[in-house]
Amino acid sequence: MRSTLFCLFFIAAVAIASGCSSADASSSTAIPVATPNPNAQTAKLETAVFAGGCFWGAEGVYEHVKGVTNVVSGYAGGSKETANYEDVGSGTTGHAESVEVTFDPSKVTYEQLLYIFFTVAHNPTELNFQGPDHGTQYRSAIFYQNDKQKASAEAFIKALTDAKFFDKPIVTEIRSLDGFYPAEKYHQDYMRLNPDDPYIVINDRPKVEALKQRFPQLFVAQSEPPK
Repeated sequence: MRSTLFCLFFIAAVAIASGCSSADASSSTAIPVATPNPNAQTAKLETAVFAGGCFWGAEGVYEHVKGVTNVVSGYAGGSKETANYEDVGSGTTGHAESVEVTFDPSKVTYEQLLYIFFTVAHNPTELNFQGPDHGTQYRSAIFYQNDKQKASAEAFIKALTDAKFFDKPIVTEIRSLDGFYPAEKYHQDYMRLNPDDPYIVINDRPKVEALKQRFPQLFVAQSEPPK
């Protein structure tokens, strides 16, 4: 098992200017984040599943993260039978719009993906909505796949809370992944294929710019390798 280096990332927290932006945070906060060991042998690819509002934005953000090899928009938290956009849109199926992120842990760690999730990809203080999108299907959630991911998510939320990183309480749900169901084809790569869609321009493109500014060492033009 590769060893993991730990470092302190210092963020000058600046709210993203969009309806789905991250919440206001303290001016300077130190949060411990695991970073890859560049001397370790290439590790097996891993996956992470996050829900943070409309999956278009989260997918678009993670497609620009170094070490991410694939991102799929889909549904988690409900059954396979109702995992479709029409049913999920009713807000009664238990699903959340989610993204499955496949990544190389020798290039980017799960904790770094969490950091991006909380500070760029969405606002973790909004309960059952993100910006203009309302309903439980737009809730903030982390679907862990093993005990390590669960512990990392819990520790990360505790660190952010103890540091008073956000002005409001974090409402992110942490639960076991029972199943991830890819969304319809027209939802995949939506930001990349529709960069001038008004929804994308207003709500999601600012997140990609925030990723570039806050995490320049992790920003890439597209996923590695592209789909």
